[in-house]
Amino acid sequence: MRVIAGKARRLILKTIDGQDTRPTTDRIKETLFNMINGDMPDCCFLDLFSGSGAIGIEALSRGARMAVMIEHNPRAAECIRENLKTTRLEDDAIVMNCDVMTGLGRLEGKGYVFQYVFLDPPYNHEWEKQVLQYFADSLLIDETTIIIIEASLETSFDYLDSLGYEMLKEKKYKTNKHVFVKKKEQKEKEEQYEKSSLSGKL
Repeated sequence: MRVIAGKARRLILKTIDGQDTRPTTDRIKETLFNMINGDMPDCCFLDLFSGSGAIGIEALSRGARMAVMIEHNPRAAECIRENLKTTRLEDDAIVMNCDVMTGLGRLEGKGYVFQYVFLDPPYNHEWEKQVLQYFADSLLIDETTIIIIEASLETSFDYLDSLGYEMLKEKKYKTNKHVFVKKKEQKEKEEQYEKSSLSGKL
């Protein structure tokens, strides 16, 4: 696995053995960043269930101002730190070795607002839904934040509307997919609330 583009281009990244992490392949990573690369410079990037840190490191290499990476597995967190040293990007990164929900709680109220959030949780355990439920009332994102979820092809996101989100894009691969999500704008939420209130009165 390597850094695809930017100032750390072609540098090799370490991964850990076993089934605890599932690195995003270079090809899928390249496709992902080709879709969002224009917005990388100076952004704040949040990488959840970070694994080896490859996604957050790719964002930094392509110009992100800072990246926060949250990873529960101690061996994987240490792997992230080693990869940051290899790529000389450690000064722009924060590595949090804790579970994702704890990490989000620690970040809350410290002035962070992320332009991009990437999460690659274990498939088919609904972790992505729990994270989206948390973000619904969080100050860590706003209505411009793009949330990218890597999930199995079978994962349903039919609950997005009820949580106040809209799906922007869905990119399918052979075995998984990337789903691009953002919060609905306040005006749209108010209109939806008015419609639901009116229908309840009829």
